Amino acid sequence: MGLVPLRRNRDFLLLQAGQLLSGAGTQSTAIAYPLLVLATTHSPAKAGLVSFARTLPLAVCALPFGLAADRWRRKWLMIAADAVRVAAIGTLAALIVTHHAGLMAISLVALTEGIGTALFSAAAAGALRATVPAGQLPAAAGAQTGRNAAVQLAGPSLGGALFAVGRALPFAVDCASYTCSTASLLAMRTPFEEPRELEPASMRTRVTEGFTFLWQQPFLRTCALLFGLGNFIAPGLLFAVVVIGRQEGRSSAAVGLLVAAFAACILAGSFMAPLVRSRLTTRGVLLLELWAWLGCATFLVWPNVYALTAGMLPAALAIPSTDSVVHGYRIAMTPDRLLGRSEAVRTTIALSIAPLGPLAAGLLLGTSARATITVFAAAALVLALWGTTSSAIRDAPTQPKPAILQ
Repeated sequence: MGLVPLRRNRDFLLLQAGQLLSGAGTQSTAIAYPLLVLATTHSPAKAGLVSFARTLPLAVCALPFGLAADRWRRKWLMIAADAVRVAAIGTLAALIVTHHAGLMAISLVALTEGIGTALFSAAAAGALRATVPAGQLPAAAGAQTGRNAAVQLAGPSLGGALFAVGRALPFAVDCASYTCSTASLLAMRTPFEEPRELEPASMRTRVTEGFTFLWQQPFLRTCALLFGLGNFIAPGLLFAVVVIGRQEGRSSAAVGLLVAAFAACILAGSFMAPLVRSRLTTRGVLLLELWAWLGCATFLVWPNVYALTAGMLPAALAIPSTDSVVHGYRIAMTPDRLLGRSEAVRTTIALSIAPLGPLAAGLLLGTSARATITVFAAAALVLALWGTTSSAIRDAPTQPKPAILQ
């Protein structure tokens, strides 16, 4: 009997629908946060600090939350994460309405929302694996990237437009979107984990087991390190688009549309991903994205926010192909009992430097936009050369294989 197409997989569709709505709200506030800080403090550095606070928990909390995802019911962890985010974002909306939203309050809410997102993400890989057969995971990962691109397309422009109407409005919408996510999770029937017994091993032993599994896979290890450093570039450049756009006098809605253009190319790239995977080797797919990030150097020739955005679009087109190859292979080959820990180790490595991207961009933009983009272009060149010469990338696997369940 053949596999059920993803479009007819009820629980997969519920998972994606809930995350489509919550992701749209999250992307709305992703641009609303810096716009709010810039409107109240007029400081790019402070706006970068808030973005740093929002993304920091994804790296710091990954390991403990990964352990939790391998120990407790993943569905209820995800629902608890949504509850935390509803409380945090709802509080910020109320503070804005009552004119009590200072920098400290905004930073604390951003940090709390980031903690909720880290908890949700730790369990989400298990949810995807539970609802999709191993052979369909690359396609599912590609569809998930396409979904993320759709919300990144709609979210920034929606957030900019909502912010122009009322500063609290994008945060109120985000609060409602997390409620929709909870409803979709409650409607799903598939358990998010296989039957498992409580492991008597210590926390340190269990973390070590997840780290050892990942580290013994050269391809997964290299991708975690390589794209971890790459996660410094993408958030930093997108943050730079927001700040440079505002410095050039663009409206909040116009800045939202610029960020949405990047997401539009990711969405287009998600439709191109199956063709790219069929025409290129795994190594070719990865190098395509790595070298594409050098397009940001266009700004050095034409220092304009439109040139910067245009230079980033080729990388956006390549991202879905990379995600479908790397994420699909990693989730398929990792044993379920190690999935939370292995993902946590990978997340810790991959995202440890990500919060520094907006922070560095905020600090550098206070002095020179050209110097800021030069730093990010140089980082992109280093990563492209590393990926090109890496033996682990050169010998990359071609097809994902199901994990041997232990």
